Amino acid sequence: MPSQQKKIIFCMAGVLSIACALGVVTALGTPLWIKATILCKTGALLVNASGQELDKFMGEMQYGLFHGEGVRQCGLGARPFRFSFFPDLLKAIPVSIHVNVILFSAILIVLTMVGTAFFMYNAFGKPFETLHGPLGLYLLSFISVALWLPATRHQAQGSCGCLVMILFASEVKIHHLSEKIANYKEGTYVYKTQSEKYTTSFWIVFICFFVHFLNGLLIRLAGFQFPFAKSKDTETTNVAADLMY
Repeated sequence: MPSQQKKIIFCMAGVLSIACALGVVTALGTPLWIKATILCKTGALLVNASGQELDKFMGEMQYGLFHGEGVRQCGLGARPFRFSFFPDLLKAIPVSIHVNVILFSAILIVLTMVGTAFFMYNAFGKPFETLHGPLGLYLLSFISVALWLPATRHQAQGSCGCLVMILFASEVKIHHLSEKIANYKEGTYVYKTQSEKYTTSFWIVFICFFVHFLNGLLIRLAGFQFPFAKSKDTETTNVAADLMY
């Protein structure tokens, strides 16, 4: 492929990477990861509410990784509230999981920014084949993609991004994060989650998964073989060399 076309492809990949990094940065700071509907179970049971009567006991909240806001309703009108995970909810949430979600998200941002620099360096500079060249780009793209793939302790460091998705989902669904937030410092009433849905920030991070796959395809489109993939000619040459010895 002509060098001019390679430059265009690497530039496209770099632009996608920087857009992905900015998207994750924005997602980290906004309270738009989860939107939940909460029911005041205590009030609803006291009056045996059903049907449309439950609307008087239905509140909602939305939150991200650092803060959020919502409205509680228990038959006596709406009660708006705001909260921060640090330090307000440290005793109510699974802190280790929450901190890991933030940590791995930060690592993902760093890797994506480094990948952007490598793409631009390959487009306009004279890269070294070992690190700055296509092999380095494959490595970074693989690491970033692996951030979203299931991994164990024995797998590569690239498993951290997957944990962003898995840990946050487990914090919400398994550890009932929305209920813990709604019931924080509520001694009289008990709230139960009625519905939850992932919102804008969560899906921005999810889209980045596909961006890294796309970057890998762009590198391949530029005419570079995937790392560790040998052509048939190379394999034939190696086999012939072995037979000679």
